[in-house]
Order: sequence, then C-alpha cells, then structure tokens
Amino acid sequence: MSDSTEQRKLAAIMFTDMVGYSALSQRNEKLAQELLEEHRALLRPLFPRFNGTEIKTIGDAFLVEFYSALEAAQCGIEIQRALAHRNHDVAAERRIEIKIGIHIGDVVHRGGDVYGDGVNIASRIEPLAGAGGICVSMDVERQIRNALEARFEKLAPTELKNISVTMDLFRIVLPWEEAKAEGKRQKEKTGAEVGRGVPPNRTGLLKLAAVAVAVVVLAVGLGWWFTRPNGNSTAPTNAAPVAVRSAVSGRITSLAVKPLDDFSGDTNQAFFSDGMTEALCATLGNISALSVRGRSSVMRYKNSPKSIPEMAKELNVDAILEGSVQRLTNRMLVTVQLVEAATDRHVWATNYNRDLSDFFAVQNELALAIANEIKIQISPEERARLTKTRPVPAAAQEAYLKGRFFWSERNASSLANASAYFKEAIRIDPNYAAAYAGLADVRVVSIAYADANIKEAYTKAKIEVQKALALDDTQAEAHAGLANIKMGFDWDFAGAEAEFKRAIALNPSYAPAHYWYALGLVAAKRDSEAEAEAQRAVEVDPLSGIAHLHRGWIEYYCRRHDQSLAAFEQALVLNPGLNVKARVWMGWIYDQKGMPEKAFATWQAMFAALGRSAEEAAAREKDFKASGIAGYWANRENEWNLSGIALIYANAGKKKEALELLEKCYQEKEVGIYYWLRDPAFDDLRSEPRFMELIRKIGFEK
Repeated sequence: MSDSTEQRKLAAIMFTDMVGYSALSQRNEKLAQELLEEHRALLRPLFPRFNGTEIKTIGDAFLVEFYSALEAAQCGIEIQRALAHRNHDVAAERRIEIKIGIHIGDVVHRGGDVYGDGVNIASRIEPLAGAGGICVSMDVERQIRNALEARFEKLAPTELKNISVTMDLFRIVLPWEEAKAEGKRQKEKTGAEVGRGVPPNRTGLLKLAAVAVAVVVLAVGLGWWFTRPNGNSTAPTNAAPVAVRSAVSGRITSLAVKPLDDFSGDTNQAFFSDGMTEALCATLGNISALSVRGRSSVMRYKNSPKSIPEMAKELNVDAILEGSVQRLTNRMLVTVQLVEAATDRHVWATNYNRDLSDFFAVQNELALAIANEIKIQISPEERARLTKTRPVPAAAQEAYLKGRFFWSERNASSLANASAYFKEAIRIDPNYAAAYAGLADVRVVSIAYADANIKEAYTKAKIEVQKALALDDTQAEAHAGLANIKMGFDWDFAGAEAEFKRAIALNPSYAPAHYWYALGLVAAKRDSEAEAEAQRAVEVDPLSGIAHLHRGWIEYYCRRHDQSLAAFEQALVLNPGLNVKARVWMGWIYDQKGMPEKAFATWQAMFAALGRSAEEAAAREKDFKASGIAGYWANRENEWNLSGIALIYANAGKKKEALELLEKCYQEKEVGIYYWLRDPAFDDLRSEPRFMELIRKIGFEK
C-alpha cells in the first residue's frame, strides 16, 4: 500500500503508557532509559501471540492493532500479569507499571500509520485504567463479557477530551486482584463475627480459620489464573523468576529449543541469541531422562513460519521451548515458554533479567525448572552439575558466544574467526573451560573444512581438551573430543570408549558423541552396537546432515548398502555442502553392487558440483571407458589421502601396491586408516598375512 493509499476497517486498538516515566527521566535519565528498553523487550513478544500488530511507539507508549476485542483484552491481561510478576520484590524505583486502554472502532491506515476514532478513544481512556490496570470501552466490554473469564467494574461517568459521544467505560478486574479482594472480604467477615460476641475459647480458632480461608481463596484464584489455557507468559525479575503454568496433557520426555528471537535491535548481536539457543540445547541435554534435539536440527527453524505442532512433528518431540533474548549492555533479558506439541498450549513460562555473567547460571536454572515442571527425574549427579555455576566476565562470555557462532558456519574463514574469539575468551578468563573445549573443537573440525594439518591439529586439540577437563570434567563435549582424538589419532580404542561412555552419560543428547563412538565400534567389528549408536545420533539430531552422513558410513562398513545409500541421500538433502563426502561413498557402493555406470555418474555429478571443467569431465569419462572405475581414479592421487589411494588400488586388484600404502599409513599414523580398514573394498586383502598383522598392530583385534 502506497503512502497516498487509505484503507479503512474495523479494528481493536490498544494504547499503553508507562506510569511515572517522565518524572523518573528527570530524576534519573539512565535508569529511565534502561526501564524503557526493558519494558519494550517484555511487551513486544506478547503482541504477536494474540495476533497484535505494533503500529508504532510514542515515547514510552505503544499503539497496537488487533483483529478482535477479545484478543486485545487477552493480550492486555497477559501484559499486566507479566509485569506483576516482574515487579515482585523489586525496589519501588525499578518497578515498571503501565496503563492500558482498549477500544474497538473505525480506523484508517495511511502512510504506515493509523488514524480515526478507534485510536483517539483508546488513547483517551488509557489514563483512566490506573497503574497496572486495563480500561475498556462499552463496545469492547459488550463483545468480550461472555468470552473472557474476568469481572468488569463500571467506572464513574467521565468526559473524554475531544470526544463528543458519551460512552460507558469499564475496568477489567484482573484475576489476582479478584483473589486478593476475596481474601480480604473473608477476613473482614470473620473479624466481624468475632466482634459480635464469639465466645473467647473459639476466637483463636476462628482467626486461624480466617487466615486459612484467605490463603485458600488466594491460592484458588491464582491457581485458576495460572492453569487457564491462555496463561502463557511472565516477565523478568531481578529476584527469583516466577513461573507460569497450566496443566500438561501428556508426559513430556523429549523437547527441542526453537531458535530464540533476538530483540536486541542490533544485527551484530545475532551471535548472542544463537549462542543462548545452542547453550540451552546442551544444558537440557545434560538431563539423561530428557531427549533433546541437537543444535543442527533446531537452527533450521530460525525465522521459520512453521507452527509449533509442525516443528514438533518434524523433530518428533513432545514439546517445544520457545522465547526471546535481549542484551542490554551487560544485562540479558530472557523469556521462555514451554509449548506442549499435542495441544499447542503454553504450559509453562518464566523470565530472567540477569547480569550477563550469569549466562550459564540462567541455563542451569532453566533446565532444573523445566525438569521439575514436567516431572522428569534428575539424578543427584545431574542436579549437582546443574547447581554448580561459575560466573564468567561479560567480555569473555561475548567472545565465547561469537566463537560458537562462527564455529557453526563450518568454513575456513569462519573457523579462523572462531579460533580467534575462543583465544580471546581464554585471554580474558584463563580458567574458562568451555572456551578451551571450543578451541579444541575448531582444531578437529578444521581438518575436514579448512585443510588443517592433521597431526598438528590433533596434537594441539588434545592439549586444549585436557585443559578444559582439568578445569571442569563435567563437559560432555570435552570428553567426546578427547575420545575422538584417542580413537582416531592415538588408536587407543579402550581409552576412547571410556571417554565416549562418559560423554554420553553426561549428555545423552549430544549427537557427535554417538556418531564418533559408532565409528570406533564398527572398526572394532561391533556392528550392531555401531548401528545403534549411529541411529541414536540421528534421533537426537534428525535434521543434521552430518549425523546422516555418519550413519551412511556405518551402514556402508556393515555392508548394508541400500541403507547406506538412503542415509547419504538424506545427508545431501539436508546439507548440499556434503557433496564430496557423500557422493564418493555412494559411487563405491554402486560399483560394489555391480552398477559401474551409476557409480561413474555419481562421481561425475560430484565433480560438476565442484566446478570442474568440461575438459576434466571428458578426461575422466575417457579413463572410465578405457579401464573402468580404476581408470577413472588413476593418476589423481592428489584427490585422496594415502588410505584412499590404497583403497583405489585394492579395488583395482593391485594388492601389493595397496598393502604398501597401508603400511605407509601406519608408519605415518594417518587418521583415516582407523576406519578405512573396515571398507568392503579391502575384503580381498583380509586373508593376506601383511594385512592381518596391520590390523593387529593398530589394535582392532587382540
């Protein structure tokens, strides 16, 4: 719609205004600005939940449009409830109180703004709401009185400035106000009975009864409010957060964290919301009785229009944790809601307004709160880990989150940035265990994605991961990293297996621990266990191309070729960047299935995706037609490490050359040999004494 176009329609308009903001600005401008930003961060996530559209902010006021009067009123109640919780035990000067006015009427959209009587009346009745209140027009009250579980108080007749039409106005009696009022009435009634001549020996009992009645009424009133279907949000508090809940229909044993919305208003802060999302996945995964989906899967839903039930179905979980995060200088505002997938209802919510150094503490508190809410059993060891927190300087925290943000992008440039940020975090806080583990992760991943020197990368990674464990031996990522190094570089499968089991015990939902462990198991010829671990990795991170890629490798080594092809295909669908890693093995499978033409086409597609020239493709086709698969790969040894070249020789029937290369791999401690020796292409070598001796020396078989 152009600026000159007008659109007229009937809409419900909400006007909000902070109480005492102007006076506070004169006394303490910095505090006023801080509370204003917090107020905006708290309210904005609530509008869209009730189909509200923010039209504009006017200083400390919001103008919001809704499709219906009911949704506007429900949103208003949610806002006041959230602020009531936020203000619990907060110093008077730091309280945030607002007045809300709601009217339904004719409005005109023009030039990105809204005009008309609907707007004018809403703005005029808002001051009559009082601090923490909601004032609605007669038109709104008439539409919602039979749909909203609340009582209305009619206000005394009041003239509205510049509004010529007389109208009745109502104040919504909020549920917690109703409960408190009922408790007070019961107490006054009981006191009156005592004053009318209650025998002395019964006075004490009646006083106790009065208190009990008041408490029960208040509890029932609050319980009614917190268990109603639309009770779904609270606001931050500087004290302990107050959770809001409603009844859970079924048992929740699995969940996913939807990428948290970023309300910082700064695109440079995207690392913070993504970092919080990843950290929540990891922390919740520390609860063994709860299956939590991995970061690779959930990040696919960042800015996704899909509904909660759709997301839950695709991830096969019982519930979704959604919310938002905002960073304000060295503070963070975190709002989260647990949504039951089966009913699409918010069953629990809480908020935090905390110092940035409490980043890990907030995650741990959230994990414990959620486990308690859904009645998930937590072992004493898990509870001890989740209650043990260590403050981290804000600058180190920021560097760490940036490191994780870039690490997840998986390319040479981003990994270099990740390394620099992890090192910066360690410089600021030399005892930051998570930063050492992150740096070790960068080293290992850089082998595959940045052509890092294998021996140098693993050697440095081992030092860093051991440092991380020395500082904090409860990190699943660090144990899994050490296990991967022990297995792939030290060829110490016994030591690796112990570390893998420890990592999985600490975080059963950490997918890399499962698929790396699967590789070790398949190398040790424990195929059924390997397949189970590979499948578990896919279950906890179902939309991770890497998890499906590893499952493809495991199925391939187990000689289950059709299942392997399906896994590789799925990996490519989820992550086209795995072109080489998937298609190489797909080609070998087609060749072993007696389908060389299909193998050739698969490899040609791989090279085409890499941007190879037409001349290169023609040369490969000529070689293929001349001498089959062996000819296709001939004279292209730079495409492979030594293990891969040995595999090509073995596939071509050149046993002597293959064995010589494998022995060279052993001498140089090449990483790949640990897994490659289970490759079906080496099956014709397994009766060779030199091959059997190599297997024994590497430690596959005792």
